Amino acid sequence: MYNLLAGLGIIEVSSFVASPTAGLYCAQMGAEVIRVDQIGGGLDYDRYMQTAEGRSLSWENLNRAKKSVALDLAGAEGRELLVELVRQTGQLITNLPAGSFLSHEAIAQERPDLVSVRIMGWHDGRQAMDFTVNAATGYPLMTGPAEWDAATAPPVNQVLPAWDFITGAYCAFALLAALRQRDLTGEGIELRVPLGDVALGTFANSGAMAEMLYRGSDRERLGNAIWGALGRDFTSRDGVRFMVAALTAKQWRGLIEALGVAQDIAALETRTGVSFTTSDRNRFTHREALFAILQDAASNSDYAELSTRLAAAGATYERYRTAYEAARDPALVTENPLFALTKGNPSGFDYPAPRSFAAIPGEPAGAPRPAPFLGQHSEEVLADRLGLSDAAIGELIARGIVATSDEGSAPRL
Repeated sequence: MYNLLAGLGIIEVSSFVASPTAGLYCAQMGAEVIRVDQIGGGLDYDRYMQTAEGRSLSWENLNRAKKSVALDLAGAEGRELLVELVRQTGQLITNLPAGSFLSHEAIAQERPDLVSVRIMGWHDGRQAMDFTVNAATGYPLMTGPAEWDAATAPPVNQVLPAWDFITGAYCAFALLAALRQRDLTGEGIELRVPLGDVALGTFANSGAMAEMLYRGSDRERLGNAIWGALGRDFTSRDGVRFMVAALTAKQWRGLIEALGVAQDIAALETRTGVSFTTSDRNRFTHREALFAILQDAASNSDYAELSTRLAAAGATYERYRTAYEAARDPALVTENPLFALTKGNPSGFDYPAPRSFAAIPGEPAGAPRPAPFLGQHSEEVLADRLGLSDAAIGELIARGIVATSDEGSAPRL
């Protein structure tokens, strides 16, 4: 936690991944992010995987450091409270449809400097999720073993909802860009960020779209090889699998030195008539012959020895871990200053959680704050932002329009 965004309030009305991620990143930089949900929890409140008590670990981690308000958003009064919260706050992140009761146009009539960021599916209004958007990009048909037949092989979906997380990060950036414009002009704005456009735009930014059009065909599957450069997984004598990447001349020299294959590489250069020292293209084009030399060398040593030599030579490599191993690894997590053990999580489970990914040298980020219990800050927020009295809030609670913390109650299973 840093306080770079101290004093900035944001209302977040979210579900699933992209929209909560945008709010999370703002909260980690010190913004007061108030997530508003339907009483009992929104669409993502019980998302798998859950603890034995029914607490979603996904929801818990995407909503760290936020405040939680629970309203009856199916009814007119609950919606009116939410609209007024947005008007009083002036900043909104949401993935509700543009034509919903939370439309920018309607709210901005009484708050013309409103800044809202709205995450959509596709630019034409169609629904989308990360995994359906990914199917449209072509990436799943580039993924898989090189020996698979291009005409009959199935697609390989990615496990991580990468487009969701990229969209969330982009939305946090877009919000701050809009706030800068408002500081300069006093004008509000609505920014709409379609998930599909983020995916296809990233596909284009990487050069892949231009590549496909230029070549007039699809890219072949390469297994674990890196496209356009020298890199792949190798196996040591004792069966440890590790990944190597040599995208620069320095990385290439380090790899050759560590594996002791300079003479073999020189002989291959003589046979092929090309140099591998400074050419990504040559290394990629002749990758299979190079892979054979590198794997043969890796097979002669145990991983501990290889790791020592690779590190000393400045090569770029990393061994493969299971996700469970990664979560318990000292270098990656338990001794990494990014993480700190969090307690007080709604799940009751204590585990490491990340601070802000961006670190200020010499300035500790502070411990990660836990996620709220659903509705934990309903009374506080309604009093502070709308000026409602205790009696007025109590009446709203009694009528089922507002709910307070669900601590101690059993979530949906």
